[in-house]
Amino acid sequence: MKVAKFGGSSVSTADQIKKVLNIVNSDEDRRIIIVSAPGKRHKEDVKTTDLLIRLYEKVIDDLDYISKKEEIIQRYADIIYELDMSDNLLTTIDQTLENFITTLKDKPSRLLDALLSCGENFNAQLIAEYNNSQGIPTRYISPGEAGIQVTDLPQNAQILDQSYEALYNLRTYDEKLIVPGFFGVSRQNYIVTFPRGGSDITGAIVARGVRADLYENFTDVSGIFRANPTIVKNPEVIDEITYREMRELSYAGFGVFHDEALQPLHKDRIPVVIKNTNRPNDTGTFIRHDREINSSNIVSGISCDKGFTVLNIKKYLMNRQVGFTRKILGVLEDYNISFDHMPSGIDSISIIMRSKEIHNREEQVLNDIRDKCDVDELSVEHDLAILMIVGEGMHRIVGTANTITHALAESKINLKMMNQGASEISIMFGIDVADADKAVKSTYEYCYNGKCLKV
Repeated sequence: MKVAKFGGSSVSTADQIKKVLNIVNSDEDRRIIIVSAPGKRHKEDVKTTDLLIRLYEKVIDDLDYISKKEEIIQRYADIIYELDMSDNLLTTIDQTLENFITTLKDKPSRLLDALLSCGENFNAQLIAEYNNSQGIPTRYISPGEAGIQVTDLPQNAQILDQSYEALYNLRTYDEKLIVPGFFGVSRQNYIVTFPRGGSDITGAIVARGVRADLYENFTDVSGIFRANPTIVKNPEVIDEITYREMRELSYAGFGVFHDEALQPLHKDRIPVVIKNTNRPNDTGTFIRHDREINSSNIVSGISCDKGFTVLNIKKYLMNRQVGFTRKILGVLEDYNISFDHMPSGIDSISIIMRSKEIHNREEQVLNDIRDKCDVDELSVEHDLAILMIVGEGMHRIVGTANTITHALAESKINLKMMNQGASEISIMFGIDVADADKAVKSTYEYCYNGKCLKV
């Protein structure tokens, strides 16, 4: 059994939906399909989900929202008319939007989740209806009917374990099943969405629930590139990568596959393949529990993300003060701040976090650290970029870090800090944000154009 998910660009127009269904119907093992909301039809277009957010803003601000609602309905009308379908669904779309607005206007967070879910939900109904009209037995299944039960925190749903047992029942259907991505239903019977990009998460949850042999994630690229193609010209496509490597790369900016979607797949070792809707015969990139290591794939990928802040803390004899680090982290906990890296020495420690975590409260955090931790020196650096070199094979060879630092030195890129995790599959380099793109180009040249160390 295969579970296949199709992203927003794959289901943005009538022609794209026809491509999707050709792919789905060509393989009887593709039994369960997860769909996103219609994405951009061209570069200047607006995603349906963003239109729904604008509708929500109009409603909450007590502004006339009718034209925005009609714009959303028209997105689906364009698809329906081009597919020569009945327009009955357009009435359902209008009534559903009005019902949510009427019943949930006094509960803004609930209204937002309900409206956000509509992009995927309407598209799943449309696609199922069209495939049925083409003679392929197909059934629309809502997340509630499927058994996707989630926690009740708006815009941050987490799957409840009992959902997996309920989802297994999807195997009993004979028809193709179309399930909208991005949301579930809480025990309080509210619609709750996953974080943005959550259709990947839905697909992974369903794949685990039905114990699929393969989870296919269709998008608009033929796999995962070893580096950002907007920075490196024609980067290689990764043949296969491990869950751990993908998690590291997703964290540092690889946006092809949502990093939270890896968790349910990792537990049951369900393989994933990233494929291209427009080039379905391309091999794509497989994400597995393990992979073969050879001289050409020691480093799986290189990514660089921006927007980090680092707190530099110095305290003489810090290593002898039991509980010193706990006090610092306690301050961050008081402000509900999460951090990403924590390189340290015997008398110093640096805490790296995304800048948004400390935005607008930096001075209060610094004052609390001074008051509660009795530090000798405390400084803050902004505009930090994090360069991640990721590869399961790096721990097998001598000199990987030296090779990378040599590449950066040749490009006259100053290193602010360096950290290698206990997993030994990634090395983190802190650099100035102005050097981010240059660092990716330099390290890619060394690792993939003959200059990187071999096994």
